[in-house]
Amino acid sequence: MAAPAQASNAPEWSVSELSGALKRTIEDAYGYVRLRGEISGFRGPHSSGHCYFSLKDEGAKIDAVVWKGTYARLKTKPQEGLEVVATGKITTFPGKSSYQIVIDQIAPAGVGALMALLEERKRTLAAQGLFAAERKRPLPYLPRVIGVVTSPTGAVIRDILHRVQDRFPRHVLVWPARVQGETCAEEVAAGVRGFNALDPAGPIPRPDVIIVARGGGSIEDLWGFNDEDLVRAVAESVIPVVSAVGHETDWTLIDLAADVRAPTPTGAAEMVVPVRSELLAVVHDRARRHEDAWLRRLERLRADLRSAGRALPRPEDLTATQRQRLDLAAARLAPALAANAQAYERRLAEAARRLERGSPRVRLTRARGRLEAIAERPERALAGAIARRRDRLDGLAARLVAGRGRSVETPITHGRKQVDACGGRLRGLALAGVRERARTLAGVWQLAESLSWRSVLARGYALVRDADGRPVRSARAVEAGAALSLELADGTIAARAEGGGTRPPSEPSPAEGPREPARRPKPARAAKAAAPSPARSQGSLFDL
Repeated sequence: MAAPAQASNAPEWSVSELSGALKRTIEDAYGYVRLRGEISGFRGPHSSGHCYFSLKDEGAKIDAVVWKGTYARLKTKPQEGLEVVATGKITTFPGKSSYQIVIDQIAPAGVGALMALLEERKRTLAAQGLFAAERKRPLPYLPRVIGVVTSPTGAVIRDILHRVQDRFPRHVLVWPARVQGETCAEEVAAGVRGFNALDPAGPIPRPDVIIVARGGGSIEDLWGFNDEDLVRAVAESVIPVVSAVGHETDWTLIDLAADVRAPTPTGAAEMVVPVRSELLAVVHDRARRHEDAWLRRLERLRADLRSAGRALPRPEDLTATQRQRLDLAAARLAPALAANAQAYERRLAEAARRLERGSPRVRLTRARGRLEAIAERPERALAGAIARRRDRLDGLAARLVAGRGRSVETPITHGRKQVDACGGRLRGLALAGVRERARTLAGVWQLAESLSWRSVLARGYALVRDADGRPVRSARAVEAGAALSLELADGTIAARAEGGGTRPPSEPSPAEGPREPARRPKPARAAKAAAPSPARSQGSLFDL
């Protein structure tokens, strides 16, 4: 059997009760403390956003916790090996039966720690290219507007304004900001970004250059200008930035990020604007030199021009050959025009002769002559045939009289009467044929008259002639302003062409030469096709 437990007057605690009692005792005994030590075991924020590390010195170590919300507000972030002064509350962690400090604030422990932190931050930002020399921009030679980020109540802004007024008066915009304290870096960064955010065409002009200025001080006083966010704001500025923080021996991280570092705020004002009197002297000197150079150049060009003018030939010599050629051409022009006119006159006469030979009037005259000759031929042939018949009959009658005597006189007389009757009938038929041919000829003549160009004029058309009386056959042959004559059926009208003619699509070009006119059916053939046959009432000219 188990031995019975010994009775005791000590109270019985549970583990949780004991842990809670220890927690209350430690928190009540110490509360908030400032603890100096070196950060050890820091690996960055946990996935939850909280930070866990230790603070140690040469003899002891204590666990430390920085909650997520507190870590975001810390000005000095925890770094491995950094000696700091941490302010927080001492408490316990029952899960490990250990005590720890919950940190609310962290500050570097002394100048050495600040310099170590500054060097570490400098190496980090330099590795990101924020201090690279190739990204730095030159300052404008003469800015219209100067932006200054500084305290509006300090002596720095008065020194800058006084120096700018003495050298070259410019428009100065001041962005008020605290240059010392906890909000220094935030306000200065806001000023740099605010100047960059101004609209160039807005009511407040955007500066051409920015000066970040502050007087001298200790490293703690200038620590706000080593803030990482302020350094990034200066490096990202589109406007060139001049850093004028502290005296010549002081330096901060924005001195490395700015485009230009000035030893003092007054030196920054001297860098930004030139001396007006010196600039005017330089401008006057360069203007005088420019004028002298132009005068020398004009004199040299004038001398060169005179030399070139002496080398150039006279205008009369340049045009002498052309004038002689023009005179020779003018002398040859009149004979050539006369020869050309004679050649065209001969061609026109030859064409007129060909037209005359082929004229319907000539052809009709010839046909009429042939018709009259044909009309006389039957009558002469009939008269000759009757005479030959009569001679034959006379001879036959003489022989009959001689051979048979009076026994055949009666038949011969009767035959003579029959021959006379036949001759009369033949004469009538011949005269009827002549009259029929005359009627046919009259019809052909009327057809020729209807096909004549004068009958075309009677139907409302006009014959266009040029100033020389030649017929105009093509619209392209008429030039603008040419004198024309329009021949109508009852007279002639003078006219003048207002514009040159254009060649219709079917008209040949001058290079192709005149086309042969389409052959129209001959009037005589048309008359032959339309006229009635000789067996009826009327014949054709070409039926002869």
